[in-house]
Order: sequence, then structure tokens, then C-alpha cells
Amino acid sequence: MSNEQEIIKEGKYIYGIIRNSAPLNYGPIGMGKRADVVYSISFNGISAIVSNSPVIIYEARRVNMITHEKVLEEVMKQFTVLPVRFSTISEHNDDAGILRILEKDYKKFDEMLTKMDGKKELGLKVLAHEAPIYESILEKYDEIRLLKAKLMNLPVDKTHYQRMKIGEMVAEALKKETSDYKNLILDALSPLSDDMKLNDNYGEMMILNSAFLIKNSAEPLFDKVVNDLDGKYGKFMTFKYVGTLPPYNFVNLVINTKGV
Repeated sequence: MSNEQEIIKEGKYIYGIIRNSAPLNYGPIGMGKRADVVYSISFNGISAIVSNSPVIIYEARRVNMITHEKVLEEVMKQFTVLPVRFSTISEHNDDAGILRILEKDYKKFDEMLTKMDGKKELGLKVLAHEAPIYESILEKYDEIRLLKAKLMNLPVDKTHYQRMKIGEMVAEALKKETSDYKNLILDALSPLSDDMKLNDNYGEMMILNSAFLIKNSAEPLFDKVVNDLDGKYGKFMTFKYVGTLPPYNFVNLVINTKGV
């Protein structure tokens, strides 16, 4: 087979798995520039959401990631969805290859769908406001405030060590304050969720970078508690709250498309 033939080999891009039997057609919203039709292939009450695609490795660029996610978000309007890992492509250019995957992994899909039924992922990032947080540290920590006041009228070149010391004390105080705020927020929200994932913070001003798996029925109360926290601590921090996401943080669905 020539390189040219390999490049144009066709397969099926797999976006997610749902519990459904009826045929579904989401229109031309598929991966890549061709915008292939996204549709369902069903086996025994479980469906794969797919579109035609060349058998390539899609780069994890923003445009591709957004297309993948938008398909899942469209499906989520009606169904609980198990998101499949980005750029999962069956090398079979017909429905039969997908049907074999559904049959082979049926038990796993069935169990995961049951576990995730009626639940959704909500994302919350909390970022500290620099000036108010530092002001609150000066008010709260007498030692820092008094040392800073003492150095105010002294020459900068003669107080280098002391100023470095203040910087270290403020950094430690900031770490403690952001940790305390983080625990307060988690104590309020964790009881309302079925599961929680803490992701890495980026930058010292990020207090929390988290995902919560909640029952659909718990969403109104969860929303209210986030709003209450924002009302209470909004002077010191920004709450970036994102609702109804595909449960990427709680489902790591890797499908082996080889040999089926």
C-alpha cells in the first residue's frame, strides 16, 4: 500500500458512548475541516456516537478540542454520555467495526453508564484578588504589619534583609490564607457531590481548580451554595463556575480500536 493510500484511509471517529437504541443524527458537526455528519451506531441498547474521519492523529489544538467537546455537549442535552479519549478512531470504514467494539466492551460500557446515570460534571476555579488578599494579611498578621510599619521610614539600602524577611512572611501567610479559603469552599461543596477531583493550581493566586460530579437533582442547591460563597468571599476572590460538562475528570474511557 502506498503512502498516499494510507493517508486517505477512512475510519470512524468515536466521540462518546450513551444508552440509546433509536437512530440519532446530529448533522455535519464532526471533527476536521470536512464537518462529517455525527450519528449513532447501536448495539443492544448502547450506542456509540461517531462520524466518518480519515484515519489520522488529530492534534490537540484548540479548534479540534472544541469540536470534540461541542459534539459531546450536543449529545448531553438528551443523554448521559461517557466521553471517549480525544482522537479515538476505528480503522474500519463501516458500522460493523463499531458494532464489534460495542459488543466486546458491552459490560464495561453498561456498568459505567449505570454509575454515571443522572449525573454531571461541574467545574469551579477560584482565583484570589491580589490587593484585597494582601490587605487582609496586613490586618490579620500583626507581626508583618508592625515590621512593615517599622521599615517605612528607614533607607531601602539599609533594610534589604528585613524587606526580604517581610516578603517571605507574606508568602507564607498567603499560602495559609489560600489554603484556609480552599478548605472552607470544599467543606461547603463536597457534601453535595458524589465525587470530586482537585486539579493542579497554576499561579500562587489560584485558590482552587476543581471538578465535582453531582446528581442532576442536586444542581440547584449546588448553584445556590456557589452563589452564597461568591456573595460572602467575592471581595477577596473570583469564582469561575462552569456547568454541565462532559465528565472528563471522572470517566477515562480508552477504547482499543485495534484488532476489532
